[in-house]
Formats: sequence, C-alpha cells, structure tokens
Amino acid sequence: MNKILISARDLKIGGIEKSLINLINYLLERNYDVTLVLEEKKGEMLKDVKKNVKIIEYAPSKNKIVLIRKLLNLRKRIRFILKYRKKFEVGISYATYSKIGSFVARIAGKRSVLWCHADYLSLFEGNKLNVYEFFESIKYDYFSKIVFVSQTALKNFLEIFPMQKNVYYCNNLIDYKKIYEQTNEEISLKYSEKQVTFLNVGRHDEKQKKISRIIEAAFKLKKDGYYFRVILVGDGQDTKRYKRLVEKHRLDENIIFVGSKTNPYPYFKIANCVVLSSDYEGYPIVFLESFILNKPIITTNVSDFKDVQKGRGIVVQKDANSIYKAMKKFIEEGYNIDKTFDIRSHNEEVKENLKLILN
Repeated sequence: MNKILISARDLKIGGIEKSLINLINYLLERNYDVTLVLEEKKGEMLKDVKKNVKIIEYAPSKNKIVLIRKLLNLRKRIRFILKYRKKFEVGISYATYSKIGSFVARIAGKRSVLWCHADYLSLFEGNKLNVYEFFESIKYDYFSKIVFVSQTALKNFLEIFPMQKNVYYCNNLIDYKKIYEQTNEEISLKYSEKQVTFLNVGRHDEKQKKISRIIEAAFKLKKDGYYFRVILVGDGQDTKRYKRLVEKHRLDENIIFVGSKTNPYPYFKIANCVVLSSDYEGYPIVFLESFILNKPIITTNVSDFKDVQKGRGIVVQKDANSIYKAMKKFIEEGYNIDKTFDIRSHNEEVKENLKLILN
C-alpha cells in the first residue's frame, strides 16, 4: 500500500480545505495509506476526515523569547527528521504558503509535491520579484513536482520561472453527489419570487475577497429603487467591518449575514445568482459549485474567469461600479445559462492528472 503524507495549516471552512478533503477521499478509494499533518489540529472540517486517516499535529513554538523559540523549533525539526525521513512514497505540501508544510512534505516523502492554490502574480500585484522570493522561501526547487489548480496561475508562474519543467495543472475534485444531497438541508431563509437573491460564499478577508465592493454595489442598487437581497455566507477578520458598512448605508434589509457554514448549498438553492468580488483567486471552488448547481455567476476577472464566460455568467472589472452594473443588468434581464457543466468529465480529467502527479 502506497503511503502518502499531506501537510496543511488547519481544517477551518474554506475552498482549499474542501478540495483537500475530496483529494484525501479519492486517495483512500485508491487504497493509499494517508497521513495528514496539521500545524493546528482544529477546524470545522476535521469531522469530515475519515477515521482511517492518521492526523499528526506539527505546531511551531510560540514562545516569546526568540532564542528559546528557535531551540524548541529546532528540536521539533530534528525529531521529525529522525522519525519520518523518507517514510512516505509521496509528501504533499497542500498549504502553499506554509514553510512548515514545505519542510514536512520534503522530508517525509521520497518524492514531494508542492500544491499551489493562488495566482501569485496577482496576489503580489504584478511584482515578479516578490513572487520569486515567495517561492524561494518555501524552497520550491526542492520539490519533485509543482501543481497548480489554475491555468492562469500556472502560466504566470512559468513567466517568472521559464526553465521549470516539473510543473503540472490539476483542477480540484468535486464531490457533486454530496453537494446535491446537501442542497436539501432545511434553512430559515426561503426562496423569494418577489426579489432577486444574490449569494456570496467566502472568507471575510477584504485584502483578497473585497466584499466591500458588493456592499457598495448594493447601496447603489437600493438608491435606484431595486428590490433585492444579498446573502453573505462566511465570516472572518473583516466581518465587523462589513457589518458597520451595511449599517452605515442602511442596508440591513438588503444584506443578510448568515455566518460560516459547513454546508452552504441550501443557500445556492434559494439564490438566483452567485457574486464573486475578489482581487485574486487560484481556481475558485465557488465556480465549480455554481456550475454544478446551475447558478449563473457575476465574477471579477480573477484566474480562469474564461470558464465563466463559456455561457455561465458575467465577468466584470475589479471595482464596485462594474459589479453594480452587472447586478443591475441581472435584476432587469436575468441570465440564461447556455451550457450545462459536465461534472463527471471534469472529475475524470482531474483523476487522470492525479495519476501523472502521484506516480
């Protein structure tokens, strides 16, 4: 039985974490022996990890005295090396930004894979030197293979590292059967024929997600006299900021905060349209979720936005006014999806790519 180690930060609710759970389940179906290493053994999605997955916590010391902290972390590193060096066929660093995750995967795996979930050129606002330094910091060149979930992110990476040959594209597996089942969970909010319902699902992190753009767009729509609501599924460091903005604009009846949900799919069911307002993404899981549930999308032009342009939604510039115009157009005209998404073919393609990556 092939042994695989996967390192990640934690299992809080998020798109990366969902895709990780789906990857683990696929590996278990293929009779891999999976060990998961977390910096923090916590998060709402821990319950979704099957019992035959071994979980190890590798938590760095947070001692305030620098010398003691360094010594404790050095001791932890040495112990890990002595116990796990090359004990696994493959070591996967799934949380790209994690230096601990990078170390763990490279040490434990006979072969190692770096999984990249963001378009780093967009994340670093086009600064190629910063992208280079980021990948240097996680020792990208020590990995056997580097995987990108986004075609755009892969292309931008190769602009900066043109000589890199061990780079692969592999989108995320989606458990569509589970998603279909979960849409039927009862929630207090109901479908409304009288008003258009927009939905945003994601972490409340203004630096990346820019949900303030949706709030500003809603303010303009309300001034125009449109009847609508926006459901925000998620929370995070900027939730209070968003609630203050909603209060300031007197949008309490238009914008509904429902908090973070392990099952957001009943909200897709009652929504007319999904809205993504981010500055940057890898491949947004919400794209696939919307495709599966046949919901049109309004999205900023983040990575792989061309998948939305294939008759599945509206792509706009990264500003509140562009989002406002698209939401207004949707309220007035609606949107008919031209092409049904073939999720089975999508998953089969991902599985074929996984075979290349893991062998």
